[in-house]
Amino acid sequence: MPHARINGIDLYYETHGEGPALVLAHGGGGNHLSWWQQVPALSPQYRCVTFDHRGFGESRDMTDGPGPNAYVEDLRQLLDHLGIAKAALVGQSMGGWTVLGFAAAFPERASALVLCDTTAGMDDAEVIRAQAALRDTTTGSLAQVLTRAYAANFPQRDPVRCFLYQQITGLNRHIPPKLIPTLMSLKHRIDGIVEKRVPTMLIVGAEDALIAPQIMEIMAQRIPRARLLKVPGAGHSVYFERPEEFNRALIGFLQEQGVK
Repeated sequence: MPHARINGIDLYYETHGEGPALVLAHGGGGNHLSWWQQVPALSPQYRCVTFDHRGFGESRDMTDGPGPNAYVEDLRQLLDHLGIAKAALVGQSMGGWTVLGFAAAFPERASALVLCDTTAGMDDAEVIRAQAALRDTTTGSLAQVLTRAYAANFPQRDPVRCFLYQQITGLNRHIPPKLIPTLMSLKHRIDGIVEKRVPTMLIVGAEDALIAPQIMEIMAQRIPRARLLKVPGAGHSVYFERPEEFNRALIGFLQEQGVK
């Protein structure tokens, strides 16, 4: 099982395929396995990098470790370890903080940025105000929050896939205890992304109960030429609930931006 000594911990990662590098950063309900519907579709064209954030899956954080505060540096060191100078970055929910933070700090290393069902810690007054209104849906334990991590009818509409989502979540045994408040405190400025004209797409489920689509509409307005895709019939986990639509949109966007 591939681990690398990254930023003081043994970080679990996988790479699949050849071609331009494509990072897939999972959300708080997932780990590297979350992308099982994306890797087979993407790896024929891209070098897909999946990993477990520290405290998730096979990646343990140190005792009283930094948790989400280290996610950006973890990704930087992982890409350095893999010899990847530049990558397209996809982040879902929690993973949005990781990839937006990385692109904000190192815009020259981002060939494209895709933010999925996430505010990603964007440092914008209106986004922050809108995010504050989400406290009713993002308070409580992570387990309570994750009951809203997909469309309300997903368990009935697709019980097999919903069961698998829950099983993947159950593999996360060492989640940082203050994960959500720590994430909400992290803010990333987008000046470098705008200046370097990093191609950006935002994807949100029309039925997302954790990140209201209206918030991501505001975010898209803040990034010149950003594309926004609202997916009907999907909740907070478009990549998992509507994988064919997600994959088709992602591949189309990357190809249009010359990431191929």
